[in-house]
Amino acid sequence: KLCYISGYKNRFQNFIKHLREMGDEVIVVTNHEGVPQEFHGAKVIGSWSFPCPLYGKVPLSLALSPRIISEVAKFKPDIIHASSPGIMVFGALAIAKLLSVPLVMSYHTHVPVYIPRYTFSWLVEPMWQIIRFLHRAADLTLVPSAAISKDFETAHVISANRIRLWNKGVDSASFHPRFRSHEMRVRLSDGEPEKPLIIHVGRFGREKNLDFLKTVMDRLPGVRIAFIGDGPYRAELEKMFEGMPAVFTGMMQGGELSQAYASGDVFVMPSESETLGQVVLESMSSGVPVVAVRAGGIPDIIPEDVEGRTSFLFAPGDLDDCVGKIRLLLADDEFRGDMGRTARAAMEKCDWRAASKTIRNEFYSSAIDYWRKKQAECQ
Repeated sequence: KLCYISGYKNRFQNFIKHLREMGDEVIVVTNHEGVPQEFHGAKVIGSWSFPCPLYGKVPLSLALSPRIISEVAKFKPDIIHASSPGIMVFGALAIAKLLSVPLVMSYHTHVPVYIPRYTFSWLVEPMWQIIRFLHRAADLTLVPSAAISKDFETAHVISANRIRLWNKGVDSASFHPRFRSHEMRVRLSDGEPEKPLIIHVGRFGREKNLDFLKTVMDRLPGVRIAFIGDGPYRAELEKMFEGMPAVFTGMMQGGELSQAYASGDVFVMPSESETLGQVVLESMSSGVPVVAVRAGGIPDIIPEDVEGRTSFLFAPGDLDDCVGKIRLLLADDEFRGDMGRTARAAMEKCDWRAASKTIRNEFYSSAIDYWRKKQAECQ
């Protein structure tokens, strides 16, 4: 029986879905905005939230009301899994201690890297101190990439034996080349579907290094770009691309998003701070090659031994390297198609079912064993 506490309710629906398919009982606590009463048979509890002061479209919630504590206590979970960072993880920690239940934390947003872009650099070390406090209180920490695991060890967050790598998972049925659509391509290209089309999907934040795409497009005459998503940097980005062959669609979900991915020629990912890069997985699953920065968790998706066969990486800040690889893909339809098919084949092996089974059967068991050992030592 799992209690899953997270503000990232859209990102891990597949995880909850597969746990339910395996017969597990699940209760989800998340922010109240747009929350359904249940998801694949898992009861969903909405917690009152408020906008993040520095990032208005991100809702924050402590998830620590008497109502929520009562609901979780009534459910009697075997383990609590909370997404970190965010203030909701403090609520999860308090509930786990109150109810004496093992706690797993999974780390998804590398806040220390983002802080200098939004506020004061001197806040980086206090943020690491908060991360240390939270993750040392957990029984196990899941990280999305080897790069984050290394950062945690360097910052002395917790010992390596209490860190596990949450293997990448992608919904390869929803993100598939079969969703390529001429109508969607017309929309993304602003009525010029015959032109080469770069796509980018994601949250538009200053930390995503999206202004790099302006310098890329300056070097690629005759090429169009489509931005799918939204975020606090959108207005500034639209102004930056004013008069250029660029389309901003806003947020897309479901079938529309599947079509958008599959209808591009190349996906470009300039962010240097991704803990994993789910959008990279989804583009490759859609049969669209990626040109991404060799940084953060991206090399876990495109390791050195397959680079140039499934997708390309470029050195951080190296405009010539990036543009050269985009040109190579756009100039040769056959080469691009072969790479897209190879990327798709690689992603078929990275499904959510396998990732969910590993977490359920191995990682949760490790956390429960560690918790039991701590309990025995305290007696």
